[in-house]
Amino acid sequence: MLFGVSVAVFMTMHLAPGDPAQLVAGMDAPPETIELIRKDLGLDQPIWVQYQQFITKVLRGDFGRSLHSKTKVSEQLVVRLPVTIRLALIAMVLGMPMGVVAGVIGATHHRSWFDHASMVLALTGASVPTFWLGLLLLALFAVRLGWFPVAGGVSLSYLILPAVTLGTRPAALVSRLVRSGLLEVLREDYVRTARAKGLSERVVIYRHALRNALIPVITTVAVQMGTLLAGSVITESVFGLPGIGNMMVTAILNRDFPMVQAPLLVIAVWFMLINLTVDIAYVTLDPRISYG
Repeated sequence: MLFGVSVAVFMTMHLAPGDPAQLVAGMDAPPETIELIRKDLGLDQPIWVQYQQFITKVLRGDFGRSLHSKTKVSEQLVVRLPVTIRLALIAMVLGMPMGVVAGVIGATHHRSWFDHASMVLALTGASVPTFWLGLLLLALFAVRLGWFPVAGGVSLSYLILPAVTLGTRPAALVSRLVRSGLLEVLREDYVRTARAKGLSERVVIYRHALRNALIPVITTVAVQMGTLLAGSVITESVFGLPGIGNMMVTAILNRDFPMVQAPLLVIAVWFMLINLTVDIAYVTLDPRISYG
């Protein structure tokens, strides 16, 4: 999977229009200077030779240097990646419990006013574009009300609004999935049996029904966790956060190959680790599932 991702990322960046050597040298630079820069960057070699050199360095933990700043990409990742991971984790902590609670209450109070209101909010949250929601929250809570700082920092106060922006869509998806899954599970025979044995409704819901309803939710939460890391590109740009998303946007505009390829590979590894964690969580939640 990593090999396929590396090939796709490398080829996409190199086949995109524009000349990195031209951007580095400047639009008014003479052709001789551009050619020297292209040779210095190794862009004059065949594409397969460039990929071989790239993948060889990556296997040694060397992601190369920025074509513009000449700084090591690994040093930029060490500084910026914790900001993005912190943002994704806060968004998950804020969004996922709210989604699960809203889904449980909606299912246990089916067709009530809360059920209808939560589903309308979930549909709205899943439909609103992230960049628009971010700008709206920024204008309201940071600019007009002054409750949060505007942009640029990495402390918790600077991350609340971006985390809410980033976690709204996953929370909406989880709430709808929990509601539909729990409604289906509550009709099962073992739930009726648990109630007939005299168990309290809380025990029936949270110990028996919800545990089985969470199987598909775990997959969605895991995918959304990876999506949060990848979706930080837009959110970090809106709020001016110094994470890998903001770094990638700047690098794409400058055709800075190494500064784009390294974060994308990191995100791919993140997705793979999440999928592995999901497989392990399946066995914990449902003993009937076995990989033996």
